[in-house]
Amino acid sequence: MGTTLTAIELRGTVNERHQLQLDDIIPISGPKRVRVIVLYSSDNECDEHEWLQAGAQNPAFDYLHDPEEDIYSVHDGKPINNKK
Repeated sequence: MGTTLTAIELRGTVNERHQLQLDDIIPISGPKRVRVIVLYSSDNECDEHEWLQAGAQNPAFDYLHDPEEDIYSVHDGKPINNKK
């Protein structure tokens, strides 16, 4: 049988000496060997606001400004009533 691994998520910072500094104490009694997976975003990655802005300005979506594409109005559909 294989070894069962338990995962925890902690946040931290990689300093100028390429060392990982965690924001919190690790909730594991040690000494104990662990495996570490580091997830990070690249510097050229866009945040959500930049993605939305790029999509809004992309000419690929210009057809949505065509009046023939505007097929629905505020009078279409039925209102949702979540009150019980």
